[in-house]
Amino acid sequence: MATPRLASLTLRAADGGPLYVDVRTGARRGEARPAVVICHGFKGFKEWGFFPRVAERLALAGYTAVTFNFSGSGVGASSEVVDEPDRWFHQTLSADLADLDTVVTLVAAEASSWVGLLGHSRGGALAILQAARDPRVSALVTWAAVADFRRHPPEEMERWRREGRLQVVNSRTGQVLHIGTDALDDLEARGGSELDVVQGAALVRAPWLVIHGSADVTVPVEDAARLAGAAAPAVARLLLVEGAGHTFGARHPWAGTTPELDEALGATVRHYGAALGRSG
Repeated sequence: MATPRLASLTLRAADGGPLYVDVRTGARRGEARPAVVICHGFKGFKEWGFFPRVAERLALAGYTAVTFNFSGSGVGASSEVVDEPDRWFHQTLSADLADLDTVVTLVAAEASSWVGLLGHSRGGALAILQAARDPRVSALVTWAAVADFRRHPPEEMERWRREGRLQVVNSRTGQVLHIGTDALDDLEARGGSELDVVQGAALVRAPWLVIHGSADVTVPVEDAARLAGAAAPAVARLLLVEGAGHTFGARHPWAGTTPELDEALGATVRHYGAALGRSG
């Protein structure tokens, strides 16, 4: 298997700014390979912890692996902190979905329409919504996906509306960030329809592996059960990784793999092998 190459691209994001994309592949020029698009979660970015390692593993298994920063992440092309705070402030879930669709459109043209999605946490929920509406998605894997974007207590939502912003502290960097009401408006307008994750789960038709840690205290394991239970019969399979937390023991900066992460990644590669035709 050829050593994967890394190429960085810049597309146009939903907010009109740059959309930063990394592509890892061992394909020869002109060779079409199945692609897997990887979606980070809230406060995440394409260089966080396990994402480059997951992409490298998928590329070694014969896929074109694509990571990217949602424009609302506010993280630049090579940064590991929010260095575009205005984009963070104006983030919306609808813009996230538009960014994901832009990336899928790019890779589908190069992968003979064989596209897999892999999403972690909030990125998992976005991957579900994309798979629900996009027949180009041939396989889906979610890691610790949320079943509902409404994760703030009512009193916090009221304060967010009243003050015009929500404060978020990045515990890793100490950055104090603020999200404006664009995100709140978007969720209130579309949360009962286009942004309903459980409703989206019921529409997924691609083979779907739902992976969740049994010890996840950030997103409860009940979310995984709701998502798998909402899917059509024979579409979704639930895998609980015993003792795993929200990031399967991985940290940022990267400090090496863990047995829990190895289990999740091994199951992911096997799932894509069955659905997309690569043995890994």
